[in-house]
Amino acid sequence: MPAFSHFFTSLPYLDRQLPLTFPQENLLAVAEPQELGTVETPEALIQEALAKPFGSGKQGEGQELALFLQGAKQLLCIINDATRPTPTSLMLQALLPICQQANLDVEHITFLVATGAHRGPTEKEYQQILGSLYEQLRPRCVHHDARKDADMVELGYTRNNTPIVLNRRLFDADRIIITGSVEPHYFAGFTGGRKAFLPGIAAYRTIEANHRQALSPWARSLALEKNPVHEDMMDALPLIKAPVFSLMTVLDKEQQVAAATAGDLLTSFYAAVETARKVFCVPVPAKADIVVSVAKFPMDIDLYQSQKAIDNAALALKDGGTLILVASCRDGIGDKAYATLLDQAASPEDALLRIQAGYKLGYHKAAKMAAVSARATVKAVTELSPAQLTRMFISPALSPQIALDEALVQAKAGGVKTPKILILPDGCVTVPDPPG
Repeated sequence: MPAFSHFFTSLPYLDRQLPLTFPQENLLAVAEPQELGTVETPEALIQEALAKPFGSGKQGEGQELALFLQGAKQLLCIINDATRPTPTSLMLQALLPICQQANLDVEHITFLVATGAHRGPTEKEYQQILGSLYEQLRPRCVHHDARKDADMVELGYTRNNTPIVLNRRLFDADRIIITGSVEPHYFAGFTGGRKAFLPGIAAYRTIEANHRQALSPWARSLALEKNPVHEDMMDALPLIKAPVFSLMTVLDKEQQVAAATAGDLLTSFYAAVETARKVFCVPVPAKADIVVSVAKFPMDIDLYQSQKAIDNAALALKDGGTLILVASCRDGIGDKAYATLLDQAASPEDALLRIQAGYKLGYHKAAKMAAVSARATVKAVTELSPAQLTRMFISPALSPQIALDEALVQAKAGGVKTPKILILPDGCVTVPDPPG
């Protein structure tokens, strides 16, 4: 077959690119975040957002950060951990001069890393988060520990009976700034905004109860209305007494800032959501027989995070098809509860029954993975051992090419004359949208 009739691409994996090629006739689409046509620099976009902050409701322009900080004595700044591609260093570089103008030196600012139920950052990850500000800000950084009850304050319950227990540092500050990035999330609808508080700095039992809501059919990517996970997050906000200023970014396919919003937490969040829909919700012509989905850095940290690339890919995968995950999982499987449950189950269907019988934090992840494995073949190119993957109903593969070649053979053996392949180069945040 002539070379021009083949499709060639390469997929990012750790510090290298893995080649992939197949006949052009098999290509359905390459779906990745869409361009907004932004010509301004990331720094300019953030400065523009800070200069034109959103007000609450329909009030139009909000209070600029300098006025927001007027009279402040103690500032709490909530930042993302290293599992997110948020340009935290860039955002802090824009925020700090305004803080200093308001007579808030670094000594009056606490930077709280919103780890949720994740572990605290390593020093290397603090360097990744803070960038050139590492030496200056690291002494003022602390990370949230969801299991440290002494750090928590009980505030009540959500409409879904989730206990609202949050980090007490919220109540030591007279001003709060949250930073983050807004992109689709496979059960919260979208990341960013309200998520900084719950689950970002919530107690373990709060996070466990909230994530149990992920089993609801309303808890899915892009969905906010009637989503009980989102409802929990919203119900926590009125209980935070100090004024909150938000700075959110929306990233492009190169993980560069494509847009930014600032000001009132909810208004700026919903504005970022509308932009994120344009960037990350990508139409594709049909469902595919094979989907190759990549978890890019830093979401490739472990299988717990990389699973988002499985969930998004499944949206465009035919029943009986093959899903190929390319994710280094350089830090292992992550939270072990979901892996333990899958290991104990005799089949994906058995795993789903076990989850319904009793929920623990992480089981929502097992439920999402089992639901895909119950209707399709899942293969993965990772640093995990073959035994680890097999126990989670995932077939290990030595390379994307080998996995794809096997999937093509399997599809043709099943009667598909020309199996169609969808490539998701950034599968953790790309939401493919097939017709129907």
